[in-house]
Amino acid sequence: MADMYSKEIIKYFKHPKGLGKMKNPSSSGDAGNLVCGDVLRCYLKIKEDKGKRIIEDVKMQVFGCVVAIANSSLLTDMVKGKTLDYAMKITKNDILKRLGKVPPIKIHCSILAVDALHEAIYNYSVRQKLQISGELQKEHERIQKALCTIEERHKEYVELEEKVLGK
Repeated sequence: MADMYSKEIIKYFKHPKGLGKMKNPSSSGDAGNLVCGDVLRCYLKIKEDKGKRIIEDVKMQVFGCVVAIANSSLLTDMVKGKTLDYAMKITKNDILKRLGKVPPIKIHCSILAVDALHEAIYNYSVRQKLQISGELQKEHERIQKALCTIEERHKEYVELEEKVLGK
C-alpha cells in the first residue's frame, strides 16, 4: 500500500482526525460518487463571531476507500476554526496538492469530502436564509443528482437495510 499512496495519505488514513458522528450539528451534508459508490456525510458546528460564521467543529462519516478517508481527515484539519467563506473556496485541487501522490483511479475520491462540506454549507445557508451563490446552487444540484443515482442503483440494498434496521 505504501508505494501506491503518498506519506500524507497513509498518515491521514492510519491516524484519521475529525471522523465520526456529531451530536447536535448546525448542519450536515451528504455526497457520493457514482464511480465507486463511496458516500460521505459532513457535520458542521458553526458559531457566529463578530459577524463571521466560523466552523467551530467538523466531523466526517465515511463509507469509502483509503483516499476517501484520508482526504476527509485532511479536510477537517483544513477547515476547523475557519470561516464558511474560507471553506467554500477549498477545491479538490487544494486537497490533491496537500495529499501528494494519488493513484489516477482514486482521484474521483478526492472530491467527496469537499462536496460533502459544500453540501453542509448549502444546507446551513438554506436554514439560516442566507444568500446562496449560483455556483453553490449548481454544486448542490450536481451532488443531489449523484446521490439520487447512487440510491437508484442500490435501491434493493437500501430497501433491505431499511427492513433490517426497521426504518
